[in-house]
Amino acid sequence: MMSDASRPERSSIAVSWRVRFAIAALLVLAVVTISITNKLLTDRFTESTRNRAELRIALYSGNLLAELRQNAIVPQLLARDPTLIGALQTADYSLSTQRLISFVEEIGAASLMLYDIDGRTVAATDRNRLGSAHKSEPYFVDAIRSNATIFSTIAREQGGYRFLYSRRMQSGGETLGVIAVEVDLQKFERAWAGISDAVIVMDSTGQIILATEPRWRGLTEPEALANHTPQSAIERAIQATTDWTALPPDAYLQGEAVMRLENRIPFRGWRMSSYTTYASVREKVNGVLALEVMGFAILLALAFYFLSRRTAGRLAIFQRESAKLRALNLALQREIAERKRVQQTLAVAEQTLEQSSKLAALGEMSAAVSHELNQPLAAMKTYLAGARLLLNRNRQEEALSSFGRIDDLIERMGAITRQLKSYARKGQEAFSPVDMGAALASSLSMMEPQLRQRQVQISRILPDNPVLVMGDRMRIEQVMVNLLRNALDATKSERNPQVDIILSAGETATLTVRDNGPGIEDLDALFEPFYTTKQPGDGVGLGLAISSGIVNDLGGRLTARNGQNGGAVFEMQLPILADETKIEAAE
Repeated sequence: MMSDASRPERSSIAVSWRVRFAIAALLVLAVVTISITNKLLTDRFTESTRNRAELRIALYSGNLLAELRQNAIVPQLLARDPTLIGALQTADYSLSTQRLISFVEEIGAASLMLYDIDGRTVAATDRNRLGSAHKSEPYFVDAIRSNATIFSTIAREQGGYRFLYSRRMQSGGETLGVIAVEVDLQKFERAWAGISDAVIVMDSTGQIILATEPRWRGLTEPEALANHTPQSAIERAIQATTDWTALPPDAYLQGEAVMRLENRIPFRGWRMSSYTTYASVREKVNGVLALEVMGFAILLALAFYFLSRRTAGRLAIFQRESAKLRALNLALQREIAERKRVQQTLAVAEQTLEQSSKLAALGEMSAAVSHELNQPLAAMKTYLAGARLLLNRNRQEEALSSFGRIDDLIERMGAITRQLKSYARKGQEAFSPVDMGAALASSLSMMEPQLRQRQVQISRILPDNPVLVMGDRMRIEQVMVNLLRNALDATKSERNPQVDIILSAGETATLTVRDNGPGIEDLDALFEPFYTTKQPGDGVGLGLAISSGIVNDLGGRLTARNGQNGGAVFEMQLPILADETKIEAAE
């Protein structure tokens, strides 16, 4: 009996020792696993953070350089402006300030200043600067002495710096004055203020001229960092030991370890540095470590549970529960891994899509500007030829009328460029009621020189009452001009070219343009970008693609077909504007 009683006891002792050994092994495994995981994930996430910071500083440097290069050409162009040269020669500056204001809106510079030969400000976009003397300033003196554009960095009294391009103005070898353009680089500081990184820009002497921290301007980089670095060696040692999840820091900023990246700006020896904290790395690494600690804590709890249970039944129950928990833990780990993989794939896809969208929008905008300006340029050429003939015949009043039409076309070209800039921000236009008949008359007026030169017979069928739609009149006229231009090109080979225009109002406002040309061969590819049947040099195939996009944005549709008696038929259908009774009923 004694022997039988001692067997379970010896068995229990053996089980207890095995459990204790397993717990010790689990603790060692936990320490090793957490240490290795911490090292691997820290390296990985730190490298990822560094790569993002490198891309970010490269983008900031490129934007800053683009802004400087964009404004560098402005003084050279303004130095040749005949109006400003004439003002300096005659000392009549009554219209000079207004002319500079009109320029600064198009250029995007901070301000423009015109100095006479004595260094006095005679015209400026900031009227408070009129009359101020700059004869002894380096940007004035250097510009007078040099044939090139001079770049100057001037410290402000209230802090910060001004950045100026200046160039002397000459006429017939005589120096008349200096034109200066102030570059707005403070907008980059304002943009950087919204990010978590610290960014500084230093000139060739190492002095900080732009910074996310205003107090750093005018200091060197070591001086700026010294203002926020822990003062004593003990404090730095404590900071380094508490920041155990990060790689060795490049510097300390406001008492926190940061990684430092530097990028050289190919402009007068400028350099840009950024400081990125390890906060995101610590959060990611600590998140994974927390899951591992939690997993090992669960395993330790299960091990202690084994110690607290002696009977085989409880041990069996515990084993079944442990198996379930391990299965759930594995499923959770797989789900976490899958979620991370999906998030990484999604992030890469979003970045690729964003870049592709920007490049596509840039290409569309550039091609569209070239295409849409060809029509008013052609009309201006015709009007200029006619005006020259009228002046030769001493018919000045009719010539002035032609010049007035040219001025209208210039205004239209400016409106087209402003409208084309909004292509990248579709859906934000402020629509207003548009009279389709008035828009058609304006479009025909623009196409009048080409129609008269080609002797095209135009027949119009218009309703008695105005046909109103809700939209953007400039974009609607743009579509009409494209349709008329296509009809004009389609009838080049016809002996008696004819274009029929029908405007009708029903459930929709429908504009039909029919020509007696050869018709359309490929209706399916007609509205695709860069599809054209014209000879090289006559068009790039963007007109109908742009027109289709405009009509779709206005809630309508643009269709094309071949007429029963030959020729092509285009129909633009737009939602008709309801009268006040219908609007009140809808409300």
